[in-house]
Amino acid sequence: MKILLINPPFLNSIESCLPKTIEEGRGFIPPLGLMCIAGYIKKHTDYEVEIIDSSVEKLNYNKLKEKIEKSKPDMVGITAMTFTLIDAIKTAELVKEINPKIITIVGGPHPTIYPEETIKFKIFDFCVVGEGEKPILELIKNIDSWKKLKEIKGLVFKDKERIVNNGQSEFINNLDDLPFPARQLVPYKKYFSSISSNFPITTMFTSRGCPYKCLFCDRPQLGKLFRARSAKNVVDEMEECEKMGIKEIFMYDDTFGVDRQRVLEICDEILKRNLKIAWDVRTRVNTVDEQILSKMKQAGCQRIHYGVEAGTQKILEVLRKEITLEMVEKTFKLTQKIGIKAEAYFMIGAPSETKKDVLETIEFMKKINPDYVHITIATPFPATDLYRLGLEQGVLPFDYWQKFAENPTSSFKPLFWEKELSREELILLLKKAYRSFYLRPNYIFKKIIQLKSWKDLLKKAKAALKLLKI
Repeated sequence: MKILLINPPFLNSIESCLPKTIEEGRGFIPPLGLMCIAGYIKKHTDYEVEIIDSSVEKLNYNKLKEKIEKSKPDMVGITAMTFTLIDAIKTAELVKEINPKIITIVGGPHPTIYPEETIKFKIFDFCVVGEGEKPILELIKNIDSWKKLKEIKGLVFKDKERIVNNGQSEFINNLDDLPFPARQLVPYKKYFSSISSNFPITTMFTSRGCPYKCLFCDRPQLGKLFRARSAKNVVDEMEECEKMGIKEIFMYDDTFGVDRQRVLEICDEILKRNLKIAWDVRTRVNTVDEQILSKMKQAGCQRIHYGVEAGTQKILEVLRKEITLEMVEKTFKLTQKIGIKAEAYFMIGAPSETKKDVLETIEFMKKINPDYVHITIATPFPATDLYRLGLEQGVLPFDYWQKFAENPTSSFKPLFWEKELSREELILLLKKAYRSFYLRPNYIFKKIIQLKSWKDLLKKAKAALKLLKI
C-alpha cells in the first residue's frame, strides 16, 4: 500500500487578518504535522509513504495533479485548517478526478472542530480528529474491516447515509514513544524564515498542550493537558537535524517554558553534546528568568517569541493572559540584555478595547522595543471562548464559522470583534501599528548596523518597501 500526504496549494485561502504586504515573504515552514504522521506510519508499517508540500514546491493545481498521478497512491491524507478548507476540498477533488478509488483522509484543526460538517463532503472518505498518529495508523491497518473501523477512536466516516463518529482518541501521554518527523520525505533544504539569517530551517515540537486559558486561543487537536518529551529525546532529534545540515530549529510548542526544570535539562544536554545548531521558542513572559535565559543563550537559543497581545493592563485581563505590563517590560529588557532576540505578538480589537487603548498598545510596543513585532486583529475563531462570548453578546450574529464549514466560499470574510471599533477602524489601526513600529529611524538604524550581507540588506529593503505600501 502507498500513502501520499499532501499539504495543499494555498491558492484559495480565505482572507486573513493581516495586510497581504505583511504576510508575503515570511518564508516556508515545513509541514510538521504531516512529517509526524509519516514518521509514525513508517515506524509501525512497511508501507510506502510520500509527502507533497505544495507551498515550498510552489505547485498550482495542474502541477499537483501531475505529481499525484506520478505517485499512484492507494490513500491520500490532506491537512486542513479552517482558513485552508477550500484548498483541502480542491485537492481531494483532484485526487478523486485522477482515480475515484483512491481513499481520501482529511485531518487537522478544521475536521477536529467540525467533523460531521467535513465528512458530508463526498470527496472525503474519512476524517481523522484530534492527534492523528494513532487513528490514521489504525485506519490503514484495518481499511478492509468495516467492523473494526467502527471501533477506532478518532475516526469519522460515512456508512451509507449515516455518519459514524467514533469520538476523539485519547491523547498520547508518552511523547518519547513517537518517532522523529520524517524530514527526509520533504525538500528540507528549501525551508527558510525571513526573520532568520540561518538556512535551512526546520520545525519540531518538544511538548504538546498548553495549560493556560487565554480567551482567544484553542488547540482542539492538542488539548490543554501539557505533555512533554524528555530532554534526551528532544536533543537526540536536534542532533539528527544538525547532521542533516539544518542550521536552525523553530520549536513549535504552544508554551516551551511550562516546565522550568525540563528547559534547563534540555539546555544542559545540548551543551554536553556541544551541538552547534540555532533554535527559537514560543513562550510566555512569566515562564523565564535570568538563569533560564542565560542557559538558553549558552545552548544556542537565538530568538524567543513572546505572546504579549496588549499594551494595557485592562486588556491583558480581558484576554486572561495572567501577566502584567511590568512583567513584559522586565522580560524583554532581560532577554535582549542576555543577547537573545525577542519577538512580540500583539493583537488589537479585543472586547472592550477602544481606540485610546490601541494607541496605548502601539506606544507600549515601542517602549519594550522588541526585535520584531507580529500584529493581528483579534478574530473570534471557532471553538474559542472569544467566539462563544461573541455569540452570547450578539457581537457575532450567528454561528457563521459553522455555516462556512458547511458551505465554504472564497468570498468569505472572518468577522472581527466590532462592538467598540468597526472593521475599517481596526484595519487602519493595524496598518498604523506596523508603520509606527517598523518605520522609526532608530529601529531602521539598529537593523542597518546588524546587517550581515548584501543578501540580508535586500531582504530587509524589500520588507521595508512592503510596509510603505500598506
